[in-house]
Amino acid sequence: MGTARYHVRVEKDSLVFSAGHFVTLADGTCERLHGHNYRVAAEVHGPLDDNHCVVDFVALIESLRAILAELDHRMLLPTEHPRIRVTVDEKEVTAGFEDRRWVFPRGDCVLLPVANTTAELLAGYLASRLAATLEARTGTRPALVRIEVDECEGQVGACELRGG
Repeated sequence: MGTARYHVRVEKDSLVFSAGHFVTLADGTCERLHGHNYRVAAEVHGPLDDNHCVVDFVALIESLRAILAELDHRMLLPTEHPRIRVTVDEKEVTAGFEDRRWVFPRGDCVLLPVANTTAELLAGYLASRLAATLEARTGTRPALVRIEVDECEGQVGACELRGG
């Protein structure tokens, strides 16, 4: 008899956020500032708990919605890109790439610990945050968290993050 492996998946109309961003490419070009209505799906893999669940769906959905709310209607800026300069004061965030410069109200920005705001790296950021949030909430770190970020009805970046 084989070994059973379990996971749950959530993909709901409420797991969305709208945000602005730009992506820089390896050839030195930088996309124009633009935005997306992102849709997010999440899978959590692991053993069954005392309730015979991988994770409580309510805890998973509430946790993911709270993380997405932090990104909703914000400008997403990468802080680990070697050529994008991001400076912050109490009122404004300034981002620069070569001769381009953008200034945003501080409250409209989310500074992300990523090298670029691609769908793939956003998925990685969300997977890390969700794994940590679920561990804090349930006391157990998931064996694997998979996040898919759809930025344009069929353009999906995904990340699988294995637990510690």
